[in-house]
Amino acid sequence: MGVQREPGQKGVNWSNIAVGGIMNMFEVTTLGQPLEVLKTQMAANRSQSMMQALSSVWQRGGVAGFYQGLIPWAWIEASTKGAVLMFAASEIETRTMAVGLSPAAAGLVGGMGGGIAQAYLTMGFCTCMKTAEITRHKQAASGVQPPSTWAVFGDIWRREGLAGINKGVNAVALRQMTNWGSRMGFARLAESSIRSIKGKGENDPLSAFDKILSSSIGGALATWNQPIEVVRVEMQSMVKDKSANRPAKPGVFNTLAYVYRENGIKGLYRGVTPRIGLGIWQTVCMVSFADYVKAWVKKQ
Repeated sequence: MGVQREPGQKGVNWSNIAVGGIMNMFEVTTLGQPLEVLKTQMAANRSQSMMQALSSVWQRGGVAGFYQGLIPWAWIEASTKGAVLMFAASEIETRTMAVGLSPAAAGLVGGMGGGIAQAYLTMGFCTCMKTAEITRHKQAASGVQPPSTWAVFGDIWRREGLAGINKGVNAVALRQMTNWGSRMGFARLAESSIRSIKGKGENDPLSAFDKILSSSIGGALATWNQPIEVVRVEMQSMVKDKSANRPAKPGVFNTLAYVYRENGIKGLYRGVTPRIGLGIWQTVCMVSFADYVKAWVKKQ
């Protein structure tokens, strides 16, 4: 997400805040939310195959079912988390490269810092509410009419307060730190490898295809942390498992142990296929496309 290295750059690039919000809104409104819904459906219902998950989401409302939770929670999250991520990661990446870190190492550190910042500053309650919105409709299977999204928010707030709305935020922070650290680190490493193969210098520009390819590699490889995502979904799910094995007060580690006991290693990687697609699209938008947008903004 940081732009190509600019020697002598000084000061803070405040425009990255606007660029980050705009690019993340574009990402989630296009392919992002449908892949997020499918990924969450599979992670919350670990016995479902890909086709069964697609069918379940379609039955909830056709095409609209794949955009469940987009308004308002995904839009609120995207506009804020994109701004925080872009600003924090770009500043960290620029400054670490200035002291001699390689592009890959700077991308790793910048992505980790940006991911942690966005998790705790903006993502906790939005991610919780998106997951609640996607999973609450299982209540209809027992004949109970699902409440509205604002009713769900109000109920959680009354029962559990701020901690309830931010349930699973530590898992979100761990996920985002590893997500963007891996995505940016792998993407920048792929860019360096392509430059080496083509005999280009560190500051020589890459073609659009090369940058998209690098981002795709970074986004796909970053899904190694899928177990963290499954744990996050389980912690935030509105589906109430009456099993005595399910932790009464779910934390990252006891939820991880619960999922492993119930579903094994396979259960910890449920939803990884749509998440690969989501990771690629997010990285293309927030690394490759964002580099071009930031370069354009600088010229204005």
